[in-house]
Amino acid sequence: MTNDRVTVTIEDHVADVRLNRADKHNGLDTQMFQALHETALELRGNEDVRAVVLSGEGKSFCAGLDVQDAFQNGALANAASLEDRLEGEPTNLYQAVAYDWRTVPVPVICAIQGICFGGGLQIALGADIRIATPDSKLSIMEIKWGLVPDMGLLVTLPPLARQDVVKELTYTGRVFSGEEAVGYGIVTRTDADPLTAAKALAAEIAGKSPDAIRFGKKLLQDAWEGDDATKLLLESKLQRPLIGSPNQMAASMAAMSKQPGEYGELLPLPDGV
Repeated sequence: MTNDRVTVTIEDHVADVRLNRADKHNGLDTQMFQALHETALELRGNEDVRAVVLSGEGKSFCAGLDVQDAFQNGALANAASLEDRLEGEPTNLYQAVAYDWRTVPVPVICAIQGICFGGGLQIALGADIRIATPDSKLSIMEIKWGLVPDMGLLVTLPPLARQDVVKELTYTGRVFSGEEAVGYGIVTRTDADPLTAAKALAAEIAGKSPDAIRFGKKLLQDAWEGDDATKLLLESKLQRPLIGSPNQMAASMAAMSKQPGEYGELLPLPDGV
């Protein structure tokens, strides 16, 4: 799973996904959109992967939309197609590169350094966890180009940040630091070396029961908002198949023996409530 725009290596059940356009601060051109979508779809179906680390090569995570390409070949040149959905998906292609990470059934950890603007920030928001350098530069920058954020921000950001904060950042396009982003709820935590920190966290997660991790992501993502009855029923629906399953027993043995767990075939994820 490697091409000109995105590289992927998988080792010890962790997928290392990197935006690979360092000379352009990993700006999003048409090829990058397509490569990110294809990568996420492949990872969605890879049962060997237990965690994903998402990062950018070079000095920045992602500078956002390649505006020249967008006017010539991308969304701005084909605005009429924005309301078209990808087959079987709730998104168009441009939304998919952010939203897709929510559909990957394992935790996705985004490492942010340098610039993380516009579409780059919206991609990062699609991850489960974000680790950034304290001095990284983030922005909901679409207002600069006379646009609104349209890559899933209204799905990913409301559970994280207050509405008035999001409004101020959206209306102004103000650049804020990774340290400020933690205070806003947009970034999980800071680290001087976010990629190393993200890899360490991914390795820790990959050592847990893969069934519990996948079921846990579904629980937290599907039931974070909604009515109490739905949340309580989904807890029970996801817990029932785990109890007494081979991977649950392996996790219990690992906890008692203080040895790494020996995990096997995955349970199928139940449908939503």
